[in-house]
Amino acid sequence: MTLFHSRNPKFRSPTGAVAAGSAVHFRITLPRELSCSAARLIVEQEGTLTEVCNMFWCGMNGDSREWWECDFTPKEAGLYFYQFEANTCRGMQRLSRGERGYAIFGGTYRWQLTVYQAGFETPSWLEGGVMYQVFPDRFARSPEANLKELPGIPSGRTFHEDWYEQPDWRPNERGIVTNSDFFGGNLRGIQEKLPYLKELGVTCLYCNPLFESHSNHRYDTADYSKIDPLLGDEADFRSLCEAAGELGIRVIIDGVFSHTGSDSVYFNREGRYPGPGAYNSTESPYFRWYSFRNWPHEYDSWWGFDTLPNVNETDESYNQFINGDRGIVRKWLKAGASGWRLDVADELPALFIDRLSAAAKEEKSDALVLGEVWEDASNKSAYGVRRRYLLGGQLDSVMNYPFRDAILGFLLGGNPKDFAETVENIAENYPPQCLRLLMNHIGTHDTERALTVLGGEPAGSRGRDWQSGQRLSPAQRETGVRRLKLAAAIQYFLPGVPCIYYGDEAGLEGYRDPFNRACYPWGREDQDLLDWYRQLGKMRGEYRSILARGGYRTLRAEGNLLVLERYQVIQDDREEGVYRDSLLLIVNRSERPQSIMSLKLDLTGGQPVMGESLATVNVLRPYSCALIKFCRKIEANT
Repeated sequence: MTLFHSRNPKFRSPTGAVAAGSAVHFRITLPRELSCSAARLIVEQEGTLTEVCNMFWCGMNGDSREWWECDFTPKEAGLYFYQFEANTCRGMQRLSRGERGYAIFGGTYRWQLTVYQAGFETPSWLEGGVMYQVFPDRFARSPEANLKELPGIPSGRTFHEDWYEQPDWRPNERGIVTNSDFFGGNLRGIQEKLPYLKELGVTCLYCNPLFESHSNHRYDTADYSKIDPLLGDEADFRSLCEAAGELGIRVIIDGVFSHTGSDSVYFNREGRYPGPGAYNSTESPYFRWYSFRNWPHEYDSWWGFDTLPNVNETDESYNQFINGDRGIVRKWLKAGASGWRLDVADELPALFIDRLSAAAKEEKSDALVLGEVWEDASNKSAYGVRRRYLLGGQLDSVMNYPFRDAILGFLLGGNPKDFAETVENIAENYPPQCLRLLMNHIGTHDTERALTVLGGEPAGSRGRDWQSGQRLSPAQRETGVRRLKLAAAIQYFLPGVPCIYYGDEAGLEGYRDPFNRACYPWGREDQDLLDWYRQLGKMRGEYRSILARGGYRTLRAEGNLLVLERYQVIQDDREEGVYRDSLLLIVNRSERPQSIMSLKLDLTGGQPVMGESLATVNVLRPYSCALIKFCRKIEANT
């Protein structure tokens, strides 16, 4: 018997996160035999006093159950946690959170109610679109680029002549991996490939760091005000943004603001730059940006890497430099960027993110601010502090690692109910305007390639020497590709925005850094896989209204099958009725055919969109899926 279900509007309306000042209606149903004489909703706003709301009896639910109801209106943004109590003939009974949002008697877990600021809005231009992540050194190089003759390239770099060879991974003579080998990918190369991205249905290009740095990953910023010379210059960046815009593609860029490089204008440990950096002089204008324990050699650094000295984000001069009227955030938005992805958002103080978001929105009202957060961002605590990323005034959305883990876990044999719980929990906890913009990836520059995860042997604790020599066997690759197609189908279907990590669509493999950062295989793509991604892009465009703002349900999650639904309710005055417009995705992860008869799905009237056609068959082939479109009347006008 369902006592309460937080994801069902029959029991909680509205479901999901709500705006401050919005009333939420709660209903529980109890067995008549308990002789309930009183019931209460117990709500605690985190960090404040508990509030008790008396529920009222409102009639029978069939012959053996009864309804108790109440309204609760959260007055301000924050996290609220709730459960229920009932006075019965068996004493006080507590209703607590069980699996998948259902209530159980007893227990200690409470439900979460996320309350965001009234009026909190996020940029609508990303909704229903497709993102594409580029590692700039490894995506595309303009034909005229001659790496040995380019002017102004900083010293200390080595260059690969063969675009297709493996990135360097061995330590130098001092035992240090320097990440100083470059393939010469550049902004002009990216711009020349924009028509390719357009064919994939891409609407947003996310670039890993572009600023001058002395490693190929460029997370050790040397100068925030300059494009790295190997990539081009500010004119090239403006040209890229303008050309992308003409094709309906926005550009967002990486902001690495928790640390700089030691080899930078600001720290200057290696003495590359003329002016005194913080390492060179206590009179340096940048000295207060850093925390020295024993100047100049001992200082706080990112995760102990002495090449990445941490900055004091609360220092006013640093804040002005990044977030001020003439700061870095505004500079690159003026130059054509449409938003920022914030590296290691957990390590940025709340006040700094507040100011960065305000600066971005003041410069461009529809600027996107997206954060790197690996867990549920609605209730994340970092360094002992509960973060308020998604409550308004900070992040518009986040990178969605929980969905990645759920998708890959299911396809590798995990419990499908775990997949359902992960997705539904995020959908329940996140404000809808943030949910619509989630960066749904199945791989990034920080993870192994999805194809390798889905087809290869797990690396475990094996080192780079083992990883460097691994290639998928033909059988492994075939399995990996079939699973990757299913992963992409789920990724493109779930709430949020699918993000392709460059080359995944072409069949790139690779274990951890640097093997997951090989160059895009131009001319060597897996054309069948690439065609699948193109079909998915077209599907996103054709059904954008449903996939941008439509609701989500897990209809089935059992055995080797998933059945997912995206839907919207529409009023059709011409047909005189209310209709449910929906897409159904059915996935078979097994290497064997799977009957869908046991799912008891009514597929009559469904129109196949992609994958298998279930109009005439009731069996799904191994490693396959079916996407079906429905439109059914649910209510006649009166």
